[in-house]
Amino acid sequence: MNTYDVIVIGSGPAGNAAAYGFKEQGKKVAIIESDLWGGTCPNRGCDPKKMLMSGVEAQKRVSTMIGKGFKQVPNINWEDLMAFKRSYTDHVPENTKTGLDEAEIDRYQGQAEFVDAHNIMANDQTLSADQFLIATGQRPAVLPIDGSDLLQSSTDFLALEHLPKRVAFIGAGYIAFELAVIANAAGSEVHIIHHNERPLKEFDKELVDDLVNHLEAEGIHFHFNINIKSIELSQPNYKIVGEGFELMTDMVIGATGRVPNVEGLHLDRAGVAFDKRGIQVDDHLQTTQATIFACGDVLAKSQPKLTPVAGFEANYVVQAMKAGSTEKISYPLIPTIVFGDQRLARIGVSEKELAEHAKKYHSQTIDLSSWYTYQRINDQGASIKLVYDEQDQIVAITCLSQLADELINYLLLVLSKKMSHEEVAKYIFAYPSPASDLSYFI
Repeated sequence: MNTYDVIVIGSGPAGNAAAYGFKEQGKKVAIIESDLWGGTCPNRGCDPKKMLMSGVEAQKRVSTMIGKGFKQVPNINWEDLMAFKRSYTDHVPENTKTGLDEAEIDRYQGQAEFVDAHNIMANDQTLSADQFLIATGQRPAVLPIDGSDLLQSSTDFLALEHLPKRVAFIGAGYIAFELAVIANAAGSEVHIIHHNERPLKEFDKELVDDLVNHLEAEGIHFHFNINIKSIELSQPNYKIVGEGFELMTDMVIGATGRVPNVEGLHLDRAGVAFDKRGIQVDDHLQTTQATIFACGDVLAKSQPKLTPVAGFEANYVVQAMKAGSTEKISYPLIPTIVFGDQRLARIGVSEKELAEHAKKYHSQTIDLSSWYTYQRINDQGASIKLVYDEQDQIVAITCLSQLADELINYLLLVLSKKMSHEEVAKYIFAYPSPASDLSYFI
């Protein structure tokens, strides 16, 4: 039996980073992966999605300049765009394995199954360790309806060799929005179907409504308050059936959330508690079993399940698993972004908290479209919403623009450091840029 100081389960961004961290501490480390080396984000998640989105952004950038130096919007060739995506994703598994081998971290391919708190099986081999770190992430949830086997997922969409003429997305979270933007820009007829009238509920409703209006103007069809009952095969198409609703399409993508990858681990054998939201941990990311920790998207947690958050937790848990460590994990402000030609970004107090204690807060929305930073790129939909507490301190910010991802990172630093207007004004930023406008917000 091979024995280790630490065994990491899952080779995604969290597990991979942690494995290197343990190795740097001089520990004997192994890592187990049941699927693609490198995990979801670089293989079939954030990274390939952003590779495709880069084509959309280029196209949309030209479209805002029609009549201002350009005469026509370029078409996206799906096959060429997918080849660009594969130029990155095709190398992820091998590069991940090579890096682990060079670091002398032992690799095992197969489903990890706990025998007890100190032993685990992987591909018929029994391994032993003093400690374990579970970083198995999530996978797309499957809507429990008739014909659910006909649903495809974001994984399937990101592997499409050819884009169908009509695509429907069930669900209205950030994954549905982003993939819908990509499909629409590439020429598909796109539908988003949601069970209520509140898409992107983690974001400010006013700016979400502005984003929906923008996407409707771009040709995306939204269907709200629709409860889907079944998916039917109607060769060669699919029929989506709801209460008083029918839609024929060539592909149906289920985008109704994600579920933690805990099945098959036999966590009960190791005394690790979990529920449908994920693995339960304390404020040291320690599970109910003292020898086993967990991090990343597999956790049952209130923080956003995002790759940067998983990386933050991985860096923390490497130190937390050392003998004598007592520091509790403390999360900083976490930005969340919906990518597209118009990007929606936010930081600060959650929308749930703002709604539950509405009397404590007040807000203002600023139209940025006439500000030079946005006027020069003809960003007619640019806006920002600032939420203040009773002491007139900014507690939440949501912005909608082509540059929202850049702006939110600058605002993250300003809010984290609690910088005043006078402090921000002491800096000279490159102009014109989102940073050069900061003193006007703070």
